Amino acid sequence: MTIGIDVGKNGAIAWSSINGVCVEKMPDTVKDLWDLVESISNDAHGNLELPHCYLEQVASSPQMGVVSAFSFGNGFGHLEMALTAASIPFTRVRPQVWMKELGCMTKGDKNVTKRLAQQLFPDISITHSNADALLIMTYGLKQ
Repeated sequence: MTIGIDVGKNGAIAWSSINGVCVEKMPDTVKDLWDLVESISNDAHGNLELPHCYLEQVASSPQMGVVSAFSFGNGFGHLEMALTAASIPFTRVRPQVWMKELGCMTKGDKNVTKRLAQQLFPDISITHSNADALLIMTYGLKQ
């Protein structure tokens, strides 16, 4: 099982297992986040799969206000803790690394990743919110 996470409240969590590919928008609460991560972990272990997560390594930007930057970092920490508590090992991957590997450097145009995700996952309704998570998962599958 491979998991890809696009961090942030507008991000998503995608995972690929023997049951296929699934993607969910980023949960709104810490409890909902834990429930989703625990469910993914239980599915993996129930299917005797060894899960591994690729977590997008991002940082706050100068354009963010203090409150936004704090919330963003807090959410990243929640993800790391949920994965750790669920015994899911993870690798942090910078956007430039996974985008270069998949040939989809956006240069700020989010439609680049959306188009690639639509090509790779024609049976999934692709949005700007879930495209990156699916592509991070795809990157992880190639590792």
